Amino acid sequence: MHKIIITGSSGRIGRALHWRLCRSYAVDGIDISPSSATSKIIDIRDYASLPGIFEGADTIFHSAALHAPHVGIFSAKDFYDINVSATENICKAALEAGVSQIIFTSTTALYGYANYGQEKAVWVNEQTLPQPKTIYHKTKLEAENLLKAYAGNRLSISVIRMSRCFPEPAQMMAVYRLHRGVDYRDVAEAHLLAGLLKEKKNFDIYVISGNTPFLDSDCRLLFENPESVIRERHPLLAKEFDNRNWRFPDSIDRVYDSSYAEQILGWRAKRGPLEVLKQFDNGDFEILPPL
Repeated sequence: MHKIIITGSSGRIGRALHWRLCRSYAVDGIDISPSSATSKIIDIRDYASLPGIFEGADTIFHSAALHAPHVGIFSAKDFYDINVSATENICKAALEAGVSQIIFTSTTALYGYANYGQEKAVWVNEQTLPQPKTIYHKTKLEAENLLKAYAGNRLSISVIRMSRCFPEPAQMMAVYRLHRGVDYRDVAEAHLLAGLLKEKKNFDIYVISGNTPFLDSDCRLLFENPESVIRERHPLLAKEFDNRNWRFPDSIDRVYDSSYAEQILGWRAKRGPLEVLKQFDNGDFEILPPL
């Protein structure tokens, strides 16, 4: 990678990408909103503004999007315009400018109804069939399908399906890191490794979530009695919960499996549940007070 473009550079993942990349590469951050990580105010829905911006770049990290919190606030048309049509603008402009790769920030949320276990937790990986529930899920999946159609010898595309990584109560975040959560800095690292991969497919998808200690064979008991599984698989976290008088979850309905990303990208989450507790004890604003 030489010159890099980050779309959505004022957003959570965009800022993390900028922080991770700007120390080693020439980076232009583009966003409709200003921030310290954004060098150009650009609306990616306006195709005419893009080819010139992309000129000379070899990699685009496309993280701009409407997200789950926007559901019910923005219209369905807004979701399609920003998440789908603007993604097509990115692809067309990238090909016109000679960009060689796009790394796309997607979400495990697009699995939708497939995320919800009944009688046992669902083991979710890249082969799990998405069943979108909301307009957010639908448009992110449509964007992925569109990207796959544009991928080829001239433009390779990697999709990063990241699990939840926003601030929330400490005990929830700690447990989520076991099965459906990840630190935003680890998400940025996965993007970087996808961009640096030497032998890559024209199109590939990676589930990115915290390292799970759970096994597929744990799925029924995770749904019925997760406390017992956590005590067996992560006794240090269980001890912390006991010391803090925190409740264990009543049920766990899914486990995201990042083993493919670990195998192909050499990625592994560095910040697990004990790091959450450390951040909380140090007063990190990322970790909210327990419920």
